[in-house]
Amino acid sequence: MNYLRTAILLAGLTGLFMAVGYLIGGGGGAVIALVIAAATNLFSYWNADKLVLSMHDAQEVDDSSAPELVGVVRGLAQHAGLPMPRVYLMDSPQPNAFATGRNPEHAAVCATTGLLNTLSRDEIAGVIGHELGHVRNHDTLTMTITATIAGAISMLAQIGMLFGGFARDRESNSGLGIVGSVLMLILAPLAAMIVQMAISRTREYAADNFGGRVSGRPDALASALVKISRVAEEVPNDTAEAHPATAHLFIINPLSGRGMDNLFSTHPSTENRIAALNELSREMGLGSLGAAQRGATRAATGPWGDAGRRENEVSRGPWG
Repeated sequence: MNYLRTAILLAGLTGLFMAVGYLIGGGGGAVIALVIAAATNLFSYWNADKLVLSMHDAQEVDDSSAPELVGVVRGLAQHAGLPMPRVYLMDSPQPNAFATGRNPEHAAVCATTGLLNTLSRDEIAGVIGHELGHVRNHDTLTMTITATIAGAISMLAQIGMLFGGFARDRESNSGLGIVGSVLMLILAPLAAMIVQMAISRTREYAADNFGGRVSGRPDALASALVKISRVAEEVPNDTAEAHPATAHLFIINPLSGRGMDNLFSTHPSTENRIAALNELSREMGLGSLGAAQRGATRAATGPWGDAGRRENEVSRGPWG
């Protein structure tokens, strides 16, 4: 059902792009819009991962520079039957993570330093499992395409405002006209954003489910979501603020905006995600989030901090 919903939304986004092209230039405009969409998506297919990692100044790490993180990623990837992705670390106090890459063979997983210093090993494994879910389901490519088309729709609407609508109105009184052009400039990007956000939210639930299953601890992933969302409200992610178009890639919205309606959120509500993970945990015969918080997964710092300050040793699960 998630795949069908995503396919329908993608088709709607592409149709919206072509409709804007048609309103500007008729049948020829629709064809040109389709060609532009194909060209931008082709560029994104080959270069999106490099661009995103560069935007966030992420540095690749290995067994020598970040053995614990790389070990968790390797173990989970093997358990999930996925190729080992490249592993990156970005210097940000906000706990968060994202995945990128056009397919599982060319994927990268990036965590922030804040994530490693805030969460327990079980919680980090749940987060990494979530990101591997995006890799397995090719969500990184899907979200790159949606972001590209949504951006192109906004650009095309602006072009129509400046040239297409006015010119056609003067010549035949059958074009968009001034009012129509203004409406297109406002409504087309808004509609594109809504579809983009709907696709992103659909894929988050699927990645949560995969992350909970592959790590074996959906309760720990739920606990991680609570901690990340709480800290993200107070601690800024400077590179995400500078490049808000990448916000949908992170496991929790990294932007510090307040009062945004749920309709325009890049992610489902944390409460709904936790409810779904708690249901999965019961299905697997494990405890809920409340039990996890009271039990052995609770830790004062992450496994990359002072291990002596941790209250209890966390279980290693199928990745270790």
